[in-house]
Amino acid sequence: MTTAKQLPSPAMEQALRQSDLPDISNLVRNYAEYISTTRQLTVHTVRNYVNDLAPLVQFLAEKEVEKLSAVDRLFLRSYLAWLISSGFSRSSISRKLSALKSFFQFLRHSGVIELDHTELMTAPKKKKKLPAIASSYEIDRLLEEPDTNSDPGIRDRAILELLYGAGLRVSEAYAIDIADTDLTTREVRVIGKGSKPRIALFGESASKWIDNYLKNVRPKFASRQSDAALWMNRSGGRLTTRSIQRIVKKYALAAGLDHNFHTHSLRHSFATHLLDGGADLRVVQDLLGHSSPATTQIYTHVSAEQSRSVYLGAHPRANKSTSSVKSAKQNSQKSNAPS
Repeated sequence: MTTAKQLPSPAMEQALRQSDLPDISNLVRNYAEYISTTRQLTVHTVRNYVNDLAPLVQFLAEKEVEKLSAVDRLFLRSYLAWLISSGFSRSSISRKLSALKSFFQFLRHSGVIELDHTELMTAPKKKKKLPAIASSYEIDRLLEEPDTNSDPGIRDRAILELLYGAGLRVSEAYAIDIADTDLTTREVRVIGKGSKPRIALFGESASKWIDNYLKNVRPKFASRQSDAALWMNRSGGRLTTRSIQRIVKKYALAAGLDHNFHTHSLRHSFATHLLDGGADLRVVQDLLGHSSPATTQIYTHVSAEQSRSVYLGAHPRANKSTSSVKSAKQNSQKSNAPS
């Protein structure tokens, strides 16, 4: 726990030494003490909060602000623009604005200011990362990795087939009971986000491997204490989500896939391959169990990025500049000129 006399942030100590704003040093120290005691934060967390306030103290000094009550919406907009122009990442700016709001809430609570203009501030939207996916060829490599001459290998192959074949979340796969699976109709009942049930579909390959597992492996793993779980470990217990994640990671690395490939990547790949194959966005939304089409929309961006990458790498004129075309034309004219 920090004290009012000493800050756990060298960056803030340096910023305070360069500031002429009256009482700013005591206010920052009191704030550090306040969040440490009232919110029971660790020294490490307090240091992060105080570190994220250091640019504010620096900016206050640059703008020669004489009192914190003078901080208005115009100043805050200028501060946000300054953070962006200074090269801070979106996530870093979000943290700094969060610390700013927390600090000004403290100032208002302490009676230092009457109005808190930070309440309506919003951070720049974080850029959405495109999910890691695998090509259909890479998926084939992944599915071939388990040793299907062994009982765990048969089980693992069935798990991989179902995760990719139905586009399931790991939490959904974990919770499946035997009664939830219909190999005749190739349907499985799962409980998605928000405890919403849905029927997921899977193909012939997944059906074949699940059937193999149910007939030849699960009876060996099951014990008298076993419940109705579909996926079991050798001790007869339900396979945990962590175990399923380890299974996917193990075979993904063995297949030489991206090191960021994980359980959810199979779901991403499922959706992207459906869209690449011409499936309607609404159908994919329903299969994934998304409540909003906006969530599914990201996979159209993935497909577009893939298409662009393939085009740029494969089309003979995709990367040719105008100058190179002109040069080729001029060379052709020279070679055809009469000697």
